[in-house]
Amino acid sequence: MTTRVSQPDAPSIFLITGLMAAGKSTVAQRLAERLPRSVHLRGDVFRRMIVNGRAEMGFELSKEAEQQLRLRYRIAAASADLYVQAGFTVVHQDIILGPGLAEVVRCYARLPLHVVVLCPRPAVVGAREAGRAKRGYQDASTILDFDRVLRAETPRLGLWLDTSDLTVAETVDEILARLGDARVSGAGSL
Repeated sequence: MTTRVSQPDAPSIFLITGLMAAGKSTVAQRLAERLPRSVHLRGDVFRRMIVNGRAEMGFELSKEAEQQLRLRYRIAAASADLYVQAGFTVVHQDIILGPGLAEVVRCYARLPLHVVVLCPRPAVVGAREAGRAKRGYQDASTILDFDRVLRAETPRLGLWLDTSDLTVAETVDEILARLGDARVSGAGSL
């Protein structure tokens, strides 16, 4: 059976989110490679630009970390907006969980937006984490904590994909085949 794959009609935003080790970076890159005039916007790059005074990100965020996280989301949205104005489709990839997802969606109120939440099973996230050079979780219980926030506290916006048993290519095909399910409208700004 062949999956019907389509592309957005005009420059737009694909917001790819999920837990650490869910496959966001890989899927976002592969999706951007499949789209004409595209940009892969890695939200974490804005955090890494802070030289002095960078707050640590983790499960429990300090007030400063929360402020820096919201700043990172606003900078990414502003950058994405400029790329869209220049005729590019932007694949913005970041960890955006809980009520923060609705806040970021509001940043894109004026733009065509597709939200994709990658949500593989916690055991799959743990296996992927074990295969990575970088470490995002302290232990298996931290994965479960983040997974609870994803599934219980994150608004059900856009297309939610359990990618536990999908390859990267299959995930990208699914996203492109289900553009209508991923389409979201924003309302306001952060």
